[in-house]
Amino acid sequence: MASLALPSSREEAWRWSDLSALPALAEARPSGAIPAPDVLWIGDGPRLLFVDGVYDPSRSNPGPVEIGPADARAARHPLGRLAGTRGWRLRIGAEHMPSGTIEIVHLGSGGASHLAAEIEIGEDAQASIVESFAGAGWANRATGITLARSGRLMLMRRILGAAGGFTSLADTAEIGTGASLIATTLAAGAGDSRIDAHLTLAGEEAFAEAGGALLARGQQRHDAALVLRHAEPHGQSRQVWRAVADDQATASVAARVEVARDAQKTDAEQSLRGVLLQRTATINAKPELEIFADDVKCAHGCAVGELDRGALFYLNSRGIPPAPARALLTRAFVADALARIGEEAVREVFVADADNWLSNSPFVSSEVETRPSTSLGTNGRD
Repeated sequence: MASLALPSSREEAWRWSDLSALPALAEARPSGAIPAPDVLWIGDGPRLLFVDGVYDPSRSNPGPVEIGPADARAARHPLGRLAGTRGWRLRIGAEHMPSGTIEIVHLGSGGASHLAAEIEIGEDAQASIVESFAGAGWANRATGITLARSGRLMLMRRILGAAGGFTSLADTAEIGTGASLIATTLAAGAGDSRIDAHLTLAGEEAFAEAGGALLARGQQRHDAALVLRHAEPHGQSRQVWRAVADDQATASVAARVEVARDAQKTDAEQSLRGVLLQRTATINAKPELEIFADDVKCAHGCAVGELDRGALFYLNSRGIPPAPARALLTRAFVADALARIGEEAVREVFVADADNWLSNSPFVSSEVETRPSTSLGTNGRD
């Protein structure tokens, strides 16, 4: 793909991203060797399996999800526009809501796969979706989301790709009056990632929450860039991001809140925090507020540093050795972002994936107490 046009790091929105591996991944051919998807399923609700971006009907139970053209509305996004319109769509009304969480698993065997998705939640309807990304190569996804009055969507994603791979997500959402969108992402694999979202609170009393945990080691790079725009009065938004970086890895979060002139009584909060497990690692955090209304409540908090020495000393004084004490504090730090997941079974799996990542960190040692993880590719192995 000689015509692959990628944004430059000289552009402000891409200053911390490293896309240098994408041209080679775009030219590579899938090998056909994929991990077994069975251990990635969490529940017994509707499920879809995509292998190298191609739908596998023999191992899927789509329920209300349709396969076909999708309006991702990502034409302006440099990576999202590559997805085109081929993919899946979910249209839910209050009279036909799915029973159980909808699960979508994306497996890659190398090369690049581009896929679009469209989610439309009708008035008073609700849905929960889990997307899991595992295997090798470049998984590029673009999703368009529309929530009608009082619609509710919980969107949970875990990125578990193998080393040398890349996962890019581009979301565009319009949230109607009284509607609610909660999006949580866990990056706990061995590959790199780029997460983009542009969420518009287009109706009064709309609610949006976006966040998650970025876990990076070695030479990894995770990059998240989000914009939450308040267009109407009485909207609420929350952004909660936690980043952990080890070795020479880099984790970056740029989060912006835009409040339009007519969006009075807006209540917006941002919390961006990072922990450096070694001083050779890098965490970038950039909270932004752009406010044109005069009757709002907006706040942001940003902190990057090492584990609290006072807390470590306290745990040591209570008989907890240094390595388990570091593990305990790091786990609690990450769990703060994952606690927003409302589905208990899903939350437990996400926490287990994070624990699995922590258990392979020399800094916190393998003494961290973990539950069995269902993830694949977190260490670059199937």
